Amino acid sequence: MTRVDGAGEVVAEQAAECDGPRAVMLESREVPLGGVRAMSVHRSLPQRELPLVGAWCFLDRFGPQRTRMRVEPHPHIGLQTVTWPFVGDVRHRDSVGSDVMVRRGALNLMTSGAGIAHSEYSDGEEATDLDALQLWVALPESRRHGPPDFERHEDLPTLRLPARIGEEGRATVVLGRLGEVVSPASVYTPIVGAELQIPAGATVALPLEPAWEHALIAIDGTASVDVRPAGDVDTVDLDDKRMLYLGTARDHVTLSSASGARLFLIGGAPFEDEIVMWWNFVGRAHEEIVEAREAWEARGERFGEVVGHGDERIPAPPLPKVRLTRRRRRL
Repeated sequence: MTRVDGAGEVVAEQAAECDGPRAVMLESREVPLGGVRAMSVHRSLPQRELPLVGAWCFLDRFGPQRTRMRVEPHPHIGLQTVTWPFVGDVRHRDSVGSDVMVRRGALNLMTSGAGIAHSEYSDGEEATDLDALQLWVALPESRRHGPPDFERHEDLPTLRLPARIGEEGRATVVLGRLGEVVSPASVYTPIVGAELQIPAGATVALPLEPAWEHALIAIDGTASVDVRPAGDVDTVDLDDKRMLYLGTARDHVTLSSASGARLFLIGGAPFEDEIVMWWNFVGRAHEEIVEAREAWEARGERFGEVVGHGDERIPAPPLPKVRLTRRRRRL
């Protein structure tokens, strides 16, 4: 059973036994990255109770803030990185030869496969305004051992969100499929990632795939989400410090905003397996993480060399003194 209390907080009760729609509000946490990044982020995923939403396993928002980003070469395995900027330009370089400027409106999608390395620098030598989402997608068994790749898409499709009150909304389909609209980006599991625009004073309908699970975060503005039949209160207010997990078994939700809002939707088919996630690595077992860390520290061929860089790189942190285990959901 799930309920929404009178203050608008969503409370899960025996969520693991609930087969119908759920609505669980999860607090984002501020993470001071410091060191090489010298910046803070708000992290919405993973959550202790919820390690994945579909194949999405990581969701950070860095910004809005004024900073100088200098992220030296570092490795990834078993995932795709999805960079979706709002403000500012960031230079991406990687070990498959990419050297591009990440800008508003363009999707930058890096597929690590068995191993890739990349760096991220803000444009120029001075502090600048930056705001973006950084997301990771866990790769399924069929792709996670494959070759690395990078792609950029500047012409992304949009879906009209029909209005029930006021003007219609719009969804930019960044990754995967929303309704009948499909992003050109490469995906390896049934998935969706989309930026939603809700006009001021509007109420719009957002289509969802009932077999998938979904979650929403606010980028700017505030929005009300109709969570029926998941609670005793019809609507929940969404802001930029919390993520609303919607569970499965929904074919749509209704979104309203008095002053206009921008949201981001993530979702997909429940992932095929539980994952082990440590540092920048996504695997299935402790031994895989140890092997990847040793390969990075040994400067072997697995991760290659990032274009335009010399010996500078981020060293791997020490492993914890316990065995890494798979992340299990409690929602």
